[in-house]
Amino acid sequence: MNLGPEEQILLNLIDQGAVEFKGFDEEGEALYSFTNKLQEVHPELYALHTSMLNKEMMYLWENGFVEMDLFSDNPVVTLSPKAFNPIKVDQLDEDMKKFLLEIKRIILS
Repeated sequence: MNLGPEEQILLNLIDQGAVEFKGFDEEGEALYSFTNKLQEVHPELYALHTSMLNKEMMYLWENGFVEMDLFSDNPVVTLSPKAFNPIKVDQLDEDMKKFLLEIKRIILS
C-alpha cells in the first residue's frame, strides 16, 4: 500500500497516541480527534488546531449558534435554538456546518 504524505502523517500521529479514531460520519467518512498528547508530540500542529478551533467557535458564538461566557476561566459552550434551526444552519458554509454538527455531536452525546 502506497500512502500519501497526509496519510503517513495521520498514521504517525495515531501511532504516537496524538490522534484517535472516533467512528464515521453520515457520509461514511472516517472521524478522528486529537488527544491531549498532541501538544507534546506536535506542538506546531497543536497551536494551529487550537487557533482554528477558537476562530470557528468565535464565529458560531458571534452569529448566535452557541452561547458561552467568555469571562469564565473555563467557558461552558451550550447550543442556542439557532443551532437547531435548519434554515439558519443551511446558511452556513459547508465547513462551518460540519464544525457545528461536530459540536452538536459532542455536546449531545
